[in-house]
Amino acid sequence: MALTKVQKQKIVEDLKEKIAKQKAIILVGITGMKVKEIFELRKQLKKINANIQVVKKTLAQIVLKEKKLEFDKKQFKTELALVFGFGDEIAPAKTIYQFSQGNENLKILGGFLENKLKTAEDMLLLAQLPSREELLARMVWTVASPISGLVNVLQGNIKGLIYALNAIKK
Repeated sequence: MALTKVQKQKIVEDLKEKIAKQKAIILVGITGMKVKEIFELRKQLKKINANIQVVKKTLAQIVLKEKKLEFDKKQFKTELALVFGFGDEIAPAKTIYQFSQGNENLKILGGFLENKLKTAEDMLLLAQLPSREELLARMVWTVASPISGLVNVLQGNIKGLIYALNAIKK
């Protein structure tokens, strides 16, 4: 069923509001996905302060061009959905990537970070980066490893002394 002009205007206004608040937009292809799968993805995205909206490419082009974001609807051959990340910039890409591992119909087509168009490859690389917590844990381990190495070396000297004293005792 075709959308009326009023419905299209409501969609455009809603998209404008979301684009104004977003930190990242990920373009995903959803051709072949079932409604149940989209609802499941929507639930997962809601947990990380993100939102998915299925949108006609023409309406997306109108809104994105108005916000001075490069978008050419001819590049995309599949049905399109926009994922808006309102909190973390990387978390929506990670969630979509993890969800797409179990669903071959969901494809990352690109995205906008810092109001610049990123390719699908760029978005996949971002999605595969370790989380902030993982990076902090690695940094702490890197800083602590020389100290633990020093402790092990010093323990080796003490152990050597104990072995020597035990040998003298025997």
